[in-house]
Amino acid sequence: MSTTPATLASVLDAGGPALARALERIETRLGEITQAHGSELAGHASGTLAAGGKRLRPVVVVLSGGEGDAVTSAAAAVELLHMATLVHDDVLDAARLRRGVPTVFAVGGRGAATATGDLLFSRAFAELASTRSAPAVQALSQASSALARGELMQRADAWSATVSADRYIERCELKTASLFAAAARLGATLGDAPDAADDLAGFGRRIGLAFQILDDVLDVSGPAERTGKHRGTDLLDGTVTLPLIIARDRDPELAGMDLAAAVTEPAQADVVCERIARTGALGVAREQALAYVAEAKAALGEIELPPDRLNALGLVADGVVERYA
Repeated sequence: MSTTPATLASVLDAGGPALARALERIETRLGEITQAHGSELAGHASGTLAAGGKRLRPVVVVLSGGEGDAVTSAAAAVELLHMATLVHDDVLDAARLRRGVPTVFAVGGRGAATATGDLLFSRAFAELASTRSAPAVQALSQASSALARGELMQRADAWSATVSADRYIERCELKTASLFAAAARLGATLGDAPDAADDLAGFGRRIGLAFQILDDVLDVSGPAERTGKHRGTDLLDGTVTLPLIIARDRDPELAGMDLAAAVTEPAQADVVCERIARTGALGVAREQALAYVAEAKAALGEIELPPDRLNALGLVADGVVERYA
């Protein structure tokens, strides 16, 4: 990898040379794919790739399946699909920043961003098809469908005052956890642990849920220089998250607030974020995320994998939490 986020340093150490080799191959393959389809699209796709990120999903693929060409293709496909969803999300949200850098939407406009996302999406399935594994393609297709359903649910719930915690978790299952689960399943299926595919997918699902909850906590608590986006971006977008749901239960005035009218600019989002934090909702949401991490790590005890890879998967789960700390 060209850069190593701090939260992954311990994972890379635990995974050793095999994980480092695999990630280098994945990064090379991603570069080849994003450069292969015309200069304009290549520029936007490569910019999205260069914006970085933790590559958590490819790491999960490799640790679940070991080394091999098929595992490399699966890891690249998962990351390409993830990148496609981010580019399309930025179009839907008219987002100007992603990970602290201008989005494709900001640089090239709606048309370029839509086309870039479409390219990344199509190349994800083309890359996975090279494995000639129908179960693998089916697994990624199911995750892709879940992502779309989750996005539609999020749009339907925008600024709603009636979204329950259960519905929020269902949305997180679809929009975030499904791809983490698919990453683990693909690695196991195409690698050396096909019998553990279901258990590894369950591990991926739990860390995906924890990841999304803590991401939503960060949106309320974190400064822009840490999160790469304005504080309260979810409020500005109308996205109802667990911290807001919990805070509404604890603060009747907040529950009665018309957020669509009250939060139209970043300064107003800051005020509402402070109000959410004062209810103690962030701590409650964080505890729920920690419970998912604990479940994920406990599930590893039932999975037969080389000890170094099991240890590294446990550190992936810990890294989800460290991102918040």
